[in-house]
Amino acid sequence: MDFDENRLYYSHQQLQRQEERPEDDSRDRDPDGALEESVDLKAVRRHFREFLRNYRQATQRYIYREKLLRMHRRLTTEDGDNVVNASNNSALLEVDVAHLGEYDGSLLGYLREQPATILPTLELAASDALDTLLYDLRKENTSGDNVDPDNDGANDHQMEDNHSKNNDHRMAIQLLLKGNLAMTPLRSIKSEHVNRLIRCPGIVISASPVRSRGIRLIVRCSRCSDQQTVMATDGPFGTVTLPTRCDKSAECGSNPYSVVPDESQFCDRQTLKLQEAPEKVPTGEMPRSVMVAVERSLVDRAPPGTRVSIFCIPMIFSSANNSSTGARSLYLRVIGLTKDHQAGDSAQFTPAEEEAFSQLARRRDVYDILTRSVAPSISGSYTVDIKKALICMLMGGTRKRLPDGLRLRGDINVLLLGDPSTAKSQFLKFVSRTSPIGIYTSGKGSSAAGLTASVVRDSKGEFYLEGGAMVLADGGIVCIDEFDKMRPADRVAIHEAMEQQTISIAKAGITTVLNSRSAVLAAANPVYGRYDDFKSASENIDLMTTILSRFDLIFLVRDVREEERDRMICRHVMGVHINNSGMGSRSPGDAGLGFLAETMGEAEGTPRSNMQTNSPEAIAENIMRVATTGIGELDVPSMKKYIQYCKAKCKPVLSEEAGQVLTSSYVKIRDDVRKQTIQSQGGNASAQPVIPITVRQLEALVRVAESLAKTRLDSKVRIEDVDEALRLFRVSTMAASAADQSMGEKSMLASAGNREEIDRAQSFLRSRLAVGSMVNKQKIIEEACGQGYNAMVVARVVSVMAMRGELLEKNQGRLLKRIK
Repeated sequence: MDFDENRLYYSHQQLQRQEERPEDDSRDRDPDGALEESVDLKAVRRHFREFLRNYRQATQRYIYREKLLRMHRRLTTEDGDNVVNASNNSALLEVDVAHLGEYDGSLLGYLREQPATILPTLELAASDALDTLLYDLRKENTSGDNVDPDNDGANDHQMEDNHSKNNDHRMAIQLLLKGNLAMTPLRSIKSEHVNRLIRCPGIVISASPVRSRGIRLIVRCSRCSDQQTVMATDGPFGTVTLPTRCDKSAECGSNPYSVVPDESQFCDRQTLKLQEAPEKVPTGEMPRSVMVAVERSLVDRAPPGTRVSIFCIPMIFSSANNSSTGARSLYLRVIGLTKDHQAGDSAQFTPAEEEAFSQLARRRDVYDILTRSVAPSISGSYTVDIKKALICMLMGGTRKRLPDGLRLRGDINVLLLGDPSTAKSQFLKFVSRTSPIGIYTSGKGSSAAGLTASVVRDSKGEFYLEGGAMVLADGGIVCIDEFDKMRPADRVAIHEAMEQQTISIAKAGITTVLNSRSAVLAAANPVYGRYDDFKSASENIDLMTTILSRFDLIFLVRDVREEERDRMICRHVMGVHINNSGMGSRSPGDAGLGFLAETMGEAEGTPRSNMQTNSPEAIAENIMRVATTGIGELDVPSMKKYIQYCKAKCKPVLSEEAGQVLTSSYVKIRDDVRKQTIQSQGGNASAQPVIPITVRQLEALVRVAESLAKTRLDSKVRIEDVDEALRLFRVSTMAASAADQSMGEKSMLASAGNREEIDRAQSFLRSRLAVGSMVNKQKIIEEACGQGYNAMVVARVVSVMAMRGELLEKNQGRLLKRIK
């Protein structure tokens, strides 16, 4: 049905009203003698009404007509009566600024320059457009297509006059904006942006309760029942001033009027706190935040932790703190809100990028290319499996929702537990930069409320929620350094977030559940700072079984002192320093300084390479070069974009063959752990391993296998993916679980008697060797045997003390020197 058949419209209307200044007013005259220009709101109203009626796309669809009529059908009953009054919170119309600019650039220009002035007029025009469409629809249904085009202009003017008289009984439509307006970061908002239309990205960290704001109040005199209508001032924080005297009679006294709520009109209002995304905050800076006001249909649209992009008008108001000074507080009045979904879903990919991604995924060695692209400057044989595990973590598994509503997480949690100077912190910082959404925090400086959520009291005494790190990183990765330094009560607070991926709050009368769909990468040190071979795994790992079972992969990182290994690491570290000294061209992904990176304490924030940019052309070129030649590594922007693409486009499913392999392997692993535990505990069948192997670990194997299939954009999990997942599980969690059992009968830590004998041998060596002295290794062992010590025990103690750095072996291990 074409409402506008045989009609003629004038689309290019004059929107400016020019008023010539008085000749004697020379003070305000422009140097060029320009005329003062103001917007003709009546012309804007007519013009925007015709835009809603006439704009069509290439498919000949009148999109805004359909939106208006669909909204009207949704909000009206069968007899045509409006369900709600003029302050309805559900009557909204979303307008794309690109469509408005295509129809008339001058109208969009005025909207950007004077949004607070024009927006109420545009909302009235939307109501006019709806009324004209309904009028034409009724006329079409009653008299067919006999529309007189000559009387159309008169009908429109007549309807406009009727609208101005009956505004109180019309449906009030909230106009919302969307589109691709250039982003303005929160820290870039200055005084020149006040009362102009901008678009800001950010993350909601708190939300206040929804309040009702009066927009049209009916007041009645308590003495003479005189009734008046009082309109509120414009804006979310608009106020209403009641008459102090009765106009009908002077005998009513002062302040006789009271509000009649049943006949007044109200709208919903809510204040949010918008903060910069953590990955956008410059190094060393505090994240900026600003108060945001939403009304009507926008309330309760963005809970804490939601990443949003808002069309807003920066405005100022006078608060109680700065009422006596000239300074004013800034807030953002929202006129359009779009949720940014999870990182992989919200990214946009160019055809060149998609072609490069497909080319890279078809390579058989794509897994190895991604592995060597993880922190290339961190070297060492022990880092290979850790890098592969981090690739699986960045890709993640497939999140599943069961028919009964139960949700199974797809994120992979990894724990790095080991000695200092093993680049654990650098791995964490690299992952926080490479992940599309990443937050880095330290366990010592984090509390339970800072990681999950807190309840804050505002200036009016009401409570509201403020999300923590795991809520802000929804859909990404939280990197927690110094995990062992956290208070036990704070670690317990993240149990629910790590497994159920929700955070339940029941404080100060607020009972709610927040989403925390984020993975956890944690780094921790053993109890004594370094891993002690004289202690069992349970004595070295000061973490509860409940928290350890929630980590899918646990790596025990050891600082083994071997001459050949030390020389290789030294060559790599020196190469990093020599090749990058004074050039400032090291990429952010190369922040590690090799095996000694953590203790050398290099600060984050090395300047980004000039060759690495975030432009789609540079990303596609880098990925295509690596995919074609197979040489080199992916830079951080390219790797981040490839991870986003894999997470958005690929949802692998476990095949039956792979499931059977996983089932048989899990049963065998459980049986092996049970036998090893019984053997190490002297036949005690009720003994439990330090790191439990439970059904959670079976689900972890499924997630790791799915992440491996994602690396090559495969929709099916193959058997080789399961084999690699089992290998990673054995070298990580299984190796850590069997740390004090792996040597079997040769282990000197198998029983309490052997441990006591080790302590005696250690005391003998420390008393026999003074600091700085040097003896023959064979002679000291023979001397210990002469005093009744076991030669194997003494040799084992010597090797362990050498690993600790207390003894130094010289002359190919023939001589021992006491260092400390």
